[in-house]
Amino acid sequence: MNPNFLQTPIPYLKGVGPNRADTLKAELGIETYRDLLHLFPNRYLDRTQYYKIAQLQPSGADVQIVGKIIHLKTVEQKRGKRLVATFVDETGQMELVWFRGHKWIRENLKINEPYVVFGKVSRYGSAFSMPHPDMELLSEHQQGVKIAMQPIYPSTEKLVAKGITNRVIGKMMQQLFLESKGQFPESLSNTIREELQLISKSEALFNIHFPKNQNLLARAQFRLKFEELFFVQMQLISKKMLRKQKIKGMPFEAVGEKFTEFFENHLPFDLTEAQKRVIKEIRNDLGSNAQMNRLLQGDVGSGKTIVALMCMLLAIDNGFQTCLMAPTEILATQHYNGLKELLQNMDVKIALLTGSTKKSERTLLHNQLENGNLNILVGTHAVLEDKVQFKNLGLAIVDEQHRFGVAQRSKLWHKNQTPPHILVMTATPIPRTLAMSLYGDLDVSVIDELPPGRKPIKTVHRFDSNRLKVFRFIKDEIKKGRQIYVVYPLIQESEALDYKDLMDGYESIVRDFPQPEYQISIVHGKMKPADKDYEMERFVKGETQIMVATTVIEVGVNVPNASVMIIESAERFGLSQLHQLRGRVGRGAEQSFCILMTGHKLSEDSKTRLQTMVRTNDGFEIAEVDLKLRGPGDLMGTQQSGMLNLKIADIVKDNQILKTARYHAVQLLKEDPRLEKEENKPILIAYSKMMQNKTIWNYIS
Repeated sequence: MNPNFLQTPIPYLKGVGPNRADTLKAELGIETYRDLLHLFPNRYLDRTQYYKIAQLQPSGADVQIVGKIIHLKTVEQKRGKRLVATFVDETGQMELVWFRGHKWIRENLKINEPYVVFGKVSRYGSAFSMPHPDMELLSEHQQGVKIAMQPIYPSTEKLVAKGITNRVIGKMMQQLFLESKGQFPESLSNTIREELQLISKSEALFNIHFPKNQNLLARAQFRLKFEELFFVQMQLISKKMLRKQKIKGMPFEAVGEKFTEFFENHLPFDLTEAQKRVIKEIRNDLGSNAQMNRLLQGDVGSGKTIVALMCMLLAIDNGFQTCLMAPTEILATQHYNGLKELLQNMDVKIALLTGSTKKSERTLLHNQLENGNLNILVGTHAVLEDKVQFKNLGLAIVDEQHRFGVAQRSKLWHKNQTPPHILVMTATPIPRTLAMSLYGDLDVSVIDELPPGRKPIKTVHRFDSNRLKVFRFIKDEIKKGRQIYVVYPLIQESEALDYKDLMDGYESIVRDFPQPEYQISIVHGKMKPADKDYEMERFVKGETQIMVATTVIEVGVNVPNASVMIIESAERFGLSQLHQLRGRVGRGAEQSFCILMTGHKLSEDSKTRLQTMVRTNDGFEIAEVDLKLRGPGDLMGTQQSGMLNLKIADIVKDNQILKTARYHAVQLLKEDPRLEKEENKPILIAYSKMMQNKTIWNYIS
């Protein structure tokens, strides 16, 4: 086969032509023979059985029947017309019905010729009818490629309207296999194929489009899923290896006085084993000659800030500046205040830069950054502006990185001649499956234990009918001197309704918790920022015992005395949101509680979410369930949903295949990093082609 055969533009395939080619490109992104070959079916229909009209049942299943059309008529209806054909076999008669495309169908249908029709049947009165059947003359049907299981390809309304039906795509596929004689170049080594008992590439492609039976279909799917994930992992792992060889970092050799002074005299509590382990991993990265690119995962409250600060002190001891970037002003300010407090007895200069920093302060800040007087800059996106120039940025820490785009992160790289070390922190636990695929080129550290003295939060699910009991429980907690959050959902589409729920809830709480005995704060989206801050401040100071709010409190508010989190209409929240909200309590030494309130009507997904929250506090386990419920696109936020544009594999369902693929990619690159061995030639050729055609999606990070 000509090596460039698959690069042929799709209009050249017999039966396509320029008009169909335009539709295929617009609707399915198909421009070349390769794109068509990789349009894999969504599902398959069994075409091995033929029914008689007398055997039909109104089951809604797809059936195929052999018979002939004896009569055609047009029937007027309220809106437009329908074309009806009387279709008979030796056991009875039924109707075939079309609501559109009449002219073409009339011109092409042959009366009294044997046809095979295929589709869903429904019963009207005593007669069966089949709308818009797939039709083929019996003579053609007997000559065609015998497909026991018929593939159903992805489709859109526009494709069908332009006459590109499933049957037409099937015909194009047959034509493609005819022209290529079904021969496609192998892309894996014999070693890998033998070890995993994989069928050949040509066999896999044939059986994914024209499966002879269930077994061959399953083997074809495994082979193609493995290959897709294998090449994704190859790219991530080789990128990581290359970065470690190519991009020289600035080695932080000294563990200097600031680090030691802080460790010995100013640590507010003993580090957990997990924190010590992570600091060690980071120190090894910073001490090597390569640029660090590490992802630090740790649940809410696991002490990531202390780890970040100790890394910053390492950089300062080695003569470098550092910056910490957070996605919102509230978070940046909180980081700044937290770090300032930890550093209050040390000679370290720290400043805050956000959108609301005054111009005069900015000028001063810029000067201090450029002459090296400023050690740590904490800020929002404002840090990325071109005006912000460092004297020598050595370490950049990015908090909650999935909220920053790629372009924004690369700007940090260019703040220095030598790219700074990068530490990415997240409290959104990323399941291993996803981490291997999205951050396969970052090294991952996990803080998987909470600081000593923290008790796990007790979570319960209560129905609205138990509200009085819940109120009694709140009163008991307030008597002990604790504070309470009551959170209402905020979903943009129904803002008015949400506001009403919030106000109704607020009023019923005010009735049950009267002043002056109880003080209540309220915070919601319609308030002015100054009013919000005032109410928040009162709660933080302990002047109010109950905070009624919409989800604005999700990000980083720290009130150690708050011990109860009540989440109203909990079924309307996603799992990760519920987990983040729960993390707002349990920050002090007291036992904390999270109460999930719902009505009695719950969908299966909602039940799963609530049961998961009650069962576990482990963010990673919650993220795995969330991933199964929502799929990978949603989990990382919509802006990245198109990122894992996989053609056949699914990183959730094919978790095991992903692990196998990663293992084999790691082994291969260890033994033959440049793919120079003769047996790895097919992998090298396929990989180079993909890199040229950008068919391995260029990942974030």
